[in-house]
Amino acid sequence: MTLQDFITSADTTDIADKEMVLATDLDGTFLGGTKEDLQKFYGWVEANRDRLGLIFVTGRDPAFVSDLTSRLGVPRPDFVIGDVGTTIAEMDDAHAIRPIPALEQEIARAWSDDGPRVKEALEQFDGITQQATPFRYRLSYDMDPDRFDDRVLGVVADMGLDVILSDNRFFDVLPPGVSKGPSLLRLIGHLGIDRRRVLVAGDTMNDLSMLRLGLPAVAVGGSEAALIERMEPLEHAHVAKGIGVVGIAEAIAHHNLFPNS
Repeated sequence: MTLQDFITSADTTDIADKEMVLATDLDGTFLGGTKEDLQKFYGWVEANRDRLGLIFVTGRDPAFVSDLTSRLGVPRPDFVIGDVGTTIAEMDDAHAIRPIPALEQEIARAWSDDGPRVKEALEQFDGITQQATPFRYRLSYDMDPDRFDDRVLGVVADMGLDVILSDNRFFDVLPPGVSKGPSLLRLIGHLGIDRRRVLVAGDTMNDLSMLRLGLPAVAVGGSEAALIERMEPLEHAHVAKGIGVVGIAEAIAHHNLFPNS
């Protein structure tokens, strides 16, 4: 069976029929909380998989996500939006992440072969260090805010690409118009999921594009201050007090998304 055959034959109706779908960032959000908090929430997720769909929306790469779920006991998602929205994929029962070509074509075209061009252009700037992890349609840097030269923003813009600064320490260069939010909309539209039943959860500025989509949303406790400032005026968004998964649980109740749970 080819990859396209797998994608075509995959059952995409199951998640659309779930009472609720949790689309969540990982670090600080689905991975946030005490050990006891995580065990309790992950147990609740697993006990309700017949009613609950799970999508990871993360800056992490597919290898990290596969390791997380196959070895470290984190619930396996139905789908993964990784690499800050530049990967859109399904995770199979063996914890392998299978990109969905029909949903990634536009991303690939928008990035083209910009990686070497961006790398060369940004080598002259202090305050950013390219991350070692290879990415297909993005470049990511660790940022030193004390040494950061904001002229780099204009250089990237002149190249027709987008930048996301998050947590005052990450600098991501992305294809134009591509981030977590647009990729999540592309996926839930493809799957036929009712947007009113999707809870979006995050904690840093690279989650903003999905948290402001108009879907039920939560900025969990401990979120980046700049994100909370952007979220507070939004009627569809809940700013939680609970850290990580406790904040997600708080938002599920706030939005009344999972009655009789």
